Amino acid sequence: MNKQFYLEIIHVDKNSGARYGLLHTPHGVVEVPMFMPVGTLATVKTLSPEEIKKMGAGVILANTYHLSLRPGADIVEKAGGLHKFMNYDGPILTDSGGFQVFSLAQNRKITEEGVYFRNHLNGDKLFFSPEVAIEIEEKLGADIIMSFDECIHYPADYEYVKASVERTLRWAKRGKDAHKREDQALFGIVQGSDFPELRKYCAEELIKIDFPGYAIGGTSIGEPKEVCLQMLDMTTPYLPIDKPRYLMGVGSIDYILEGVARGIDMFDCVLPTRIARHGALMTSRGRVNIRDAKYKEDFTPLDPECDCYTCKNYTKAYLRHLYVADETFGKRLLSYHNLRFLIRMMEQARLAIREDRFLEFKQQMIDQFGNTRGF
Repeated sequence: MNKQFYLEIIHVDKNSGARYGLLHTPHGVVEVPMFMPVGTLATVKTLSPEEIKKMGAGVILANTYHLSLRPGADIVEKAGGLHKFMNYDGPILTDSGGFQVFSLAQNRKITEEGVYFRNHLNGDKLFFSPEVAIEIEEKLGADIIMSFDECIHYPADYEYVKASVERTLRWAKRGKDAHKREDQALFGIVQGSDFPELRKYCAEELIKIDFPGYAIGGTSIGEPKEVCLQMLDMTTPYLPIDKPRYLMGVGSIDYILEGVARGIDMFDCVLPTRIARHGALMTSRGRVNIRDAKYKEDFTPLDPECDCYTCKNYTKAYLRHLYVADETFGKRLLSYHNLRFLIRMMEQARLAIREDRFLEFKQQMIDQFGNTRGF
């Protein structure tokens, strides 16, 4: 066992697969299951690292692809790594950039060696491979780093998915061989689309390579909710019990809680901050669209049950004013609330797991909010 990075399972809910534990990292111990705020360019949009930590966040994310373009991995390395560069002393996770290469980059050409593509900012020719991604991630210096995989579209035919899974496995092995930093935990990523046998095969082969943690990829890319949950059911039974499980790109209330029920420990998504900048808020009373005229003279807190800075200090009328006036401070306050709402929800979920009542908690939240994926 890596003494710097390991998962300590404390309790498993008696009525589901939900588990409560402690994730030990070089930059501290954090509780799981947890929601991880996304700081794509080494910043969670409009919020400071101090605010993120104060609201109870554990791990935060940064993006390998975007940081490789701006400011460049060499600059971050010279600064002493991401922790010093962005002044965050808690755990950080970087993805490999695979999703961005396959979703943002233009004119992609996939080869066995890697992916040739064009920079989405200026059109420059670029190349990413497992070795290139690992080199960048080592320079960035996050506690948790991700393998470079192929993130395919949905739906895709069986033969393409099968070939893609095989390539992802070969790339995973190459990435692990290239990875040298002992203070980083490299996760493998399970792919396989909605084909049970391919999900099972990919998970079992990744376990043979032996990673300290495993992510579930290929979800939240446009598939129906039932298909996403099926993908989880196809994957989690084959993942090691004693290692962390990370469902990538999921940030809606129902998807998170369904994942927790299936034994997922880690979640991330830009959803809470993105919808906040568009005036959509998660509250204990359900969805609030702060731009609505009915809040113009509403001098009550956004959410009377919320303990965040926004709800303790400002009214819906003031928040609506800031939103309508397009003030940056308004985006900050709304983003703060949505992130704290999800982080607090995970605190409540962890308590429910320890008390063996997670399924009741999950149903209560889902009944209250319904499907929030397109929130």
